[in-house]
Parts: sequence; structure tokens; C-alpha cells
Amino acid sequence: MSDETTPKWRKDFPIEWGADNYVTRREFTKFLVLTSGATAIGNSYFVVQRYREEHQKFASQQICRVDEIKPGEAKLFRYPTENDPALLIRLSTGELVAYKQRCTHLSCPVQYRAGSDRMECPCHNGAFDAHTGTVLEGPPPRPLPRITLVVENDTIFARGVEGS
Repeated sequence: MSDETTPKWRKDFPIEWGADNYVTRREFTKFLVLTSGATAIGNSYFVVQRYREEHQKFASQQICRVDEIKPGEAKLFRYPTENDPALLIRLSTGELVAYKQRCTHLSCPVQYRAGSDRMECPCHNGAFDAHTGTVLEGPPPRPLPRITLVVENDTIFARGVEGS
């Protein structure tokens, strides 16, 4: 082509004509719609899982007798399923509390520190108050899920999970 017959825009954008129509607007829009749809469907799985966790019914489970755990001690148990580790703690005040043992940051196991009445996550230096489960320091975004306890005839039972 000569310079006189070539449009000005073609000089500014010297693209080979064969590659000019490689991806059409319709194909690009189709790709965007399909990718967005797949992302929305994938994320809906997590929304449904969260809804099911919040509305789950919990069975009562016996943990131990009151006299088996002394002030300042913790006992590991599994609740509400065998895949959910939890800690029963008898604080230095004698109060009984229980929490899921997974850190709310990246699900590392938290450990009870009796001297300071706090639970610590060794993975990223997160810490929780053993009395309330609230975050004291570190990257955890929310408090530990608390397990509802009931004491009947000197036996401790787990009856539900708050804030899971």
C-alpha cells in the first residue's frame, strides 16, 4: 500500500490485517460472561456452606465430669463432629468455658496458656482471651466460636456453638 491510500489510523496502529480480527468483541464478551458466571457459581458454594453452618442443629454431647478438670486446666474434645477439635477450659476462677480449637485466621490449633488465661495461636502469634474468646492480638479477624456448656449432675455437656 502506498502512503496516500493508507488511512491515518492505520499508520498509528500498524496491526497486521490477519491478526486484526483475532478476538472479536462478541467472543471477548462471551468470555467475560462465562468467567463471571463460573466465579459466581463457585462463590455460591461458600455462601451455602456458611448458611448451613449458622442454621445447624447441634446434638448434646457429654464431655467429662466436673471433678475431672481442675482450675487452670484444659481438656481436648471433639464437637460438634469428630472433625472439629475443641477445648474445654476451667479458668483460674473456676468458670467453665469451651471454644473451637481452630484459629479464625488460618485454622491453626490454638493452645490454652493457664498462667495468662489466654489462648495462643503459634502459627502467626494470634491470641484470644480465654474468658470471652475475643481477639487480643495478631491477625485473627474474629473471636473464637464458643461452645455452649451445660452442667447436669456434675457432668459437663456441650449443647451448641455460638458464632461459628
